[in-house]
Amino acid sequence: MKKVVKFGGSSLASAEQFKKVGEIIRADKERRFVVPSAPGKRDPDDTKVTDMLYACYALAEEGKDFKAQLQAIQQRYQEIIDGLGLTLSLEEEFKTIEKNFKAKAGSNYAASRGEYLNGRIMADYLGFTFVDAAEAVLFDADGEFDAETTNRRLRERLENVDAAVIPGFYGAYEDGTVKTFSRGGSDITGSIVARAVKANVYENWTDVSGFLIADPRIIYKPEGIDTITYKELRELSYMGATVLHEDAIFPVRREGIPINIRNTNAPEDNGTWIVESTCQKPKYVITGIAGKKGFCSVNIDKDMMNSEIGFGRKVLQAFEENGISFEHVPSGIDTMTVFVHQDEFMPKEQQVVSAIHRLAEPDHIEIEGDLALIAVVGRGMKSTRGTAGRIFSALAHANVNVKMIDQGSSELNIIIGVANSDFESAIKAIYDIFVRIQI
Repeated sequence: MKKVVKFGGSSLASAEQFKKVGEIIRADKERRFVVPSAPGKRDPDDTKVTDMLYACYALAEEGKDFKAQLQAIQQRYQEIIDGLGLTLSLEEEFKTIEKNFKAKAGSNYAASRGEYLNGRIMADYLGFTFVDAAEAVLFDADGEFDAETTNRRLRERLENVDAAVIPGFYGAYEDGTVKTFSRGGSDITGSIVARAVKANVYENWTDVSGFLIADPRIIYKPEGIDTITYKELRELSYMGATVLHEDAIFPVRREGIPINIRNTNAPEDNGTWIVESTCQKPKYVITGIAGKKGFCSVNIDKDMMNSEIGFGRKVLQAFEENGISFEHVPSGIDTMTVFVHQDEFMPKEQQVVSAIHRLAEPDHIEIEGDLALIAVVGRGMKSTRGTAGRIFSALAHANVNVKMIDQGSSELNIIIGVANSDFESAIKAIYDIFVRIQI
């Protein structure tokens, strides 16, 4: 068997954390491919190395002296090296970084050095082969990740390697210029490596024991999720669940490779399994609840709208013309509502309204802001009667007014719109009716 293991920044923030990671890897000989993040915060008041690199490079870009900031970053790594008792020297690496900063190599290059240097330390500590992600993780000329070329190159590079460390978060253009993924992109790298080596499992190690049914900042000690499908995870991630980068599932889903979210500080916990499909019945009717604030609704009324061919296209064209994407579009016989991000919409609201009148000739348009969307997700909802009824009953009991409901044909999720001020109360009410009452 082959396992790819990715470790987040909090798992690699210090020599002490590195030692925990080393014990985890050495405890299972199948953990042969390691994807490290840059060192994270050692305590709440600390600064992530990636943020230190961004700040340091900003000074270099402005032509200011950045040596003190670069030395502080070098000291962070030296503390890890000394704490692990290694003889590794990063002196030449930092000379190269200083030279490239002066040459204005770009913020992508600057940010990527956090993972690169941590990868160097990790490879030396474990005795594994170091493989620079810039050699094999490829982006095309438009900055889009080239999945197929990357998979081929990485597979060839790792084919005869027994154990390797591949830094997360970055790759390169064809000419070698470094390009990073979005924040949290080390999750994606781990998935890419898992696909390339045809791993049996992709273990993603972080500082929590998997996914929780609801946000612990809203629900006190929410229950954990044992198993979740790719589709369920996509729905929850899109609506704010942030344990795993939402794009990390695509490479492994193509190969049917399960992801196991684990806790570096509690390695005995089973964590959460993310799978393509499962016959395991969920513990509760719902798998999870997630949501976001900051939406507004544009309500369009027109008599006999349902009989007018192309009406919906004309309305959405008004948003497209102004560069605004929509979230949900529930509709009735004579009404259509478009939900959009309020911060995107507000600067262009009157242009959009004018465009809707010009293109669709509605009878009336009404805009309502300060709304939140909540996703109730669960594969168990399909086979359980009365789920929507229980949700609305719980919300009514909590004096929460429902502004919108949208249920997909897959019956995997129900989207509910409420006022921003009712967001927390709504999540608590839904959690209580499906989870607390069942415990």
